Amino acid sequence: MDMNLLLGLDALLENRSVQDAATQMRLTPPAVSRILSRLRAATGDDILVRNGRRMVPTARALELQSEVRDLVARAEAVLTPARDFRLADLHRTFVVRCHESLVAPVATRLSAIVASEASGLQVRFVAEKADDDRDLTRGHLDLEIGDAPAPSATVRSRVVSTDTMRLIVRRHSELDVDHPTAEAIAGALHVNISRRGRTHGPIDDRLFDLGLRRRVIATVPAVGAALSILETVPAVTALPERVAQDLPSSLVSRPFPFPLSAAPIALSWHARHDNDPAHSWLRGVCTQALAPTTV
Repeated sequence: MDMNLLLGLDALLENRSVQDAATQMRLTPPAVSRILSRLRAATGDDILVRNGRRMVPTARALELQSEVRDLVARAEAVLTPARDFRLADLHRTFVVRCHESLVAPVATRLSAIVASEASGLQVRFVAEKADDDRDLTRGHLDLEIGDAPAPSATVRSRVVSTDTMRLIVRRHSELDVDHPTAEAIAGALHVNISRRGRTHGPIDDRLFDLGLRRRVIATVPAVGAALSILETVPAVTALPERVAQDLPSSLVSRPFPFPLSAAPIALSWHARHDNDPAHSWLRGVCTQALAPTTV
């Protein structure tokens, strides 16, 4: 059996694109096209068919995908030399994507280790995208930190922490009290933070249950923009607890008077990294950096 066929099938089913599969396999697109032709001849199935401008897997290919991924993962584990992992010997660039509120604790811990113990290692943080994508499966991303993704045969996910939301208000304002009321919160001007531009969320649901509504005057994609607005406009916003520990002096954090579900913080990675000791180390450091904190 030609192992390249199995690897090619795995990459093609993940990426659903000859070009992206070639990038993942570090081959040229014509080479991957030849692999696809051989796969079609060997299986008697088209594997991928064109649907408009996209390639989509056949029903038979979808049936095979999970089994193929497991076979590739086991083969990689067998063929990976057993050796002690030494951080000092690591020469690699990790690409990590996470919400801006999580970059500081993770980047601080990783940078301290890299500076003192891993001269050949570099970590590149990239911003979240507004829409869902397949960067983990395409090999463009090593680790994602944030919401847990939808279940997948090829993407692993582990919840490592949770974060509760805090009300952020202007110091010495009417809401700068130990326990703001729901009525006072509903009567305030609100700034939403959403990279997807959402104006409705759990706060609205809790207020609705109490017969209340709030007024959202702006929705911004970044924490910094929201805090800048609050420093000049008598408004409020909501931030994760760990971010609320580092506010401008003109702002303070207060608890909500109603329960809000704690937001899970998950690490997500592709199954190809399951047995990678360097990636396992990366996940361990990020887990420690995201350990629960309290205000």
